[in-house]
Amino acid sequence: MSNPKPKASTGEFLVRSIRNGRGPVLWVLGIFVGLIAGYATIGLRLGISFFEQTAFGVTEENLASQAATLPYLRLVLIPLATGVVIASLYYLGMRFGLVTEPAGKAVADVLEARAVKGGKVDLKSGLYSALLSAISLGGGASAGREGPAVHLGGTMGSALAAWLQMPARASRILLACGAAAAVSASFNAPVAGALFAFEVVLGHYALRSIAPVAVASVVGALILRLHLGEDPVFGHLPVAPVGLWDYPAAAVLGIAAAGLAILFDRGVLHGPVIVTGWADRIGFPHWMLPIPGGLLVGLIALIAPEILGVGYEATSNALNVAYPLQFLLLFIALKVIATTITLSFRFAGGVFSPSIYLGAMLGSAFGLVMVTLFGDATAGAGFFAVIGMGAVAGAVLGAPLSTTLIVFELTSSYEASVAVLVSVSLATILTQSALGGSLFQRQVMRHGYDISGGSSRLVLQTVRVRDFMIALDEWGKAELATGVCLYEDDTLSRAMGLLDAEQIDGAPVRSRSDDQSVVGWVTKADAQAAYARRLAEISEEEHR
Repeated sequence: MSNPKPKASTGEFLVRSIRNGRGPVLWVLGIFVGLIAGYATIGLRLGISFFEQTAFGVTEENLASQAATLPYLRLVLIPLATGVVIASLYYLGMRFGLVTEPAGKAVADVLEARAVKGGKVDLKSGLYSALLSAISLGGGASAGREGPAVHLGGTMGSALAAWLQMPARASRILLACGAAAAVSASFNAPVAGALFAFEVVLGHYALRSIAPVAVASVVGALILRLHLGEDPVFGHLPVAPVGLWDYPAAAVLGIAAAGLAILFDRGVLHGPVIVTGWADRIGFPHWMLPIPGGLLVGLIALIAPEILGVGYEATSNALNVAYPLQFLLLFIALKVIATTITLSFRFAGGVFSPSIYLGAMLGSAFGLVMVTLFGDATAGAGFFAVIGMGAVAGAVLGAPLSTTLIVFELTSSYEASVAVLVSVSLATILTQSALGGSLFQRQVMRHGYDISGGSSRLVLQTVRVRDFMIALDEWGKAELATGVCLYEDDTLSRAMGLLDAEQIDGAPVRSRSDDQSVVGWVTKADAQAAYARRLAEISEEEHR
């Protein structure tokens, strides 16, 4: 008779529950991630305000109006000096291993961590990137703070998961918890924060992840309300009564929003490639790119200081219809150029705030035209400014539901939310059809991973031969009849393609070392089994 298994102690059971990522444990950990990510987001906002106060003498709420009063030389020198500081930090970060490339981190990096890296984000590089973002945005770089906040929040969730040695599935959920808390603490919008994590970061609504992500988002909003007040980021936006004809007009605005989103996305996607190619041709170090970039942003600010920084003062003015039509059109054009330059020349920042800025400007301009044409028969320019804000932001981010809920939490208007849903859904489908995916998906594609095609394509790119090969000590000595072989770091896609192309059932696996010794053997059946097994794991994770 076998001896009974000894019962695990309470401590051992708790440790196993944490490391297995069981549901109740994840719910509790979601609270901790919400706290950490919420405070980290507030810290980022205060850091941006500190550098704005140092550089301009005011914070974001009055940045545009204060910048307009500065001497021209100072207005140019502030972004230029910021570029010098960022370039120096890139050089030091690369030298001491804090960054792998001169670029800030944002939402696309969180998506890549979820899809490719098992939910893991390096803590040191995450914190360093947050510092770079705070200095960049505080010094006038024309970009957004929400993207860096999402990355910072995700970093906090990932760090907790790594410290507790949790599996990849649980790590991905805590990564999403951090992202949800960051969005919630940025907009004081807990429902939108949770939905953003599902819609953009996780890409699914599995029951296991709903509770921890939801509680993290709520905690993030509570932290913000405790320290910075209960008002949403733009205050409570009043919306005029909506008429029946305003909904078709919202659809027309959605088409215009798609055009602007496509233009903006193409600039953000192709600008860095063009600038990097230019730098390579003349031998200009990539880490020094923020210096000429800062000069260009400063020169644009001479024309329109409203493009500086996060741009929330100008956005708020557009939502309150404070600009004439010609100014709105000028600000749209210059903001697209300034943000493209900012991100192309390697300043740290995101695209969330610029897309909100552009949408508010476009919507306000559209509303002024509608009022001119139809007078009191429309809900007014302020209504369309809110609709445009949601439509452009949702199309740029690929997050129509999240942005609709942000608008609802800003306006408390059901009618405005319905109009935004009409506008943003049309804008999003047109934008993604033109670009072949969302902006973030295209950014991840630069690193060689196509996450727009779903799990089936991603598995082929991320599973490596080493993950399923038969090791040499188990197989025995491999016989090399031909020169056909695989390497242990080859992808599953290459392995299956090679075996099919050569019409063979198996191949030896070599290491990448100098002697390229044989370390294992792979068969076609092993490759197919690995593919099916990983797809089954993903399906279970996304549906339970």
